[in-house]
Parts: sequence; structure tokens; C-alpha cells
Amino acid sequence: MRALGPAVRCHASKERMSEDDHTSEGLKLCIFVDADACPVKEEVYKVAMRTRVPVVIVANSYMRIPMHPLVRQVAVEMDPDAADDYIAERVGPMSIVVTADIPLADRSLKKGATVLAPNGKPFTHDMIGSAMATRSLMQDLRAGGDQVGGPPPFDKRDRSRFLSSLDEAIVRLRRVNPPAAS
Repeated sequence: MRALGPAVRCHASKERMSEDDHTSEGLKLCIFVDADACPVKEEVYKVAMRTRVPVVIVANSYMRIPMHPLVRQVAVEMDPDAADDYIAERVGPMSIVVTADIPLADRSLKKGATVLAPNGKPFTHDMIGSAMATRSLMQDLRAGGDQVGGPPPFDKRDRSRFLSSLDEAIVRLRRVNPPAAS
């Protein structure tokens, strides 16, 4: 999987993320955002800057991101699975993945990543099989012409739960692998 062109880089800084900062099989704490339809990007930026955790925004097109050395964007090919493939190939035990995509959540969990839905609910090994089965059933129903509803509307409680869950995930992963002293 290749990204289209160079990643959008933030202003020059000795703290700027390099390509290797997030490709070492998830050995460094990093947040990956499946960004095309993510409603909590601003919340991710806020938490990342406060906690000094690098963020990689992965999308099928370029989008506006903060000019900050911890935030980097990768625009991948327009293939529907390109962003998922890019993320899944790079995550590991020190990665946090923000996605509503159940197959990406499954792939990321299998590589040891922490996975959060935009509503703040974690994807876990215990529930991912059931989520995959429900997704498959809903796809079959839609393919058969049935009208099925989607998820409930995103609200303030979801945003608050997400912020809390992201903070908790960062604290938990830092306990396992504390950041080096500057």
C-alpha cells in the first residue's frame, strides 16, 4: 500500500514526526485516525497536543489539519480499503486506532492495537466477532432490498465519552511503556 505523494508535513521543527515514528510495528505510542468520516478529529487533536502523542490522519483525500509537529496526514489512493490497509499495516500494541469501520477494528485488534469507535466505545476481542456478524447480516439485508436503520445520531454524550476513552487509553498504554524523559 502506498500513499499518494508525500504526507502533508507540519512546520519545521525538531519535534516533527518522521515516517519511522509510526511504522515500527506500533512500538511507539501513536494515534491513527480513519479520518474520511470521523466526527471526532478535533477531539483527537486536542487530546494529542495536550498529551504529546503523535497523530496520523489517514484519508482518501487531503483535509485541513492543524499545523502542529505531532499531527501528520497521509492521503491514500481512492480505493475504498486503502486507508484501512495503510492503518492495519502499521499498527501494533502501542497504537490507538479511531474508527467506526468494524473490519479495520478487527484487523487492528489482531495486531494488538487499542481500538475506539468515535462514540468512545472500545472495540474488544470479546465483542468484535459479534460486531462482524451483525455487520454481515445488515449488509445481507440491505442487499436484499430491506430498509434498515443506521447507528443512532452522534451527540454530545458520545463526544464526551470519546474524550474520556481516548484519555484512558493513552494513560493505560503509557503505564506499559512510559515516555522517555526529555
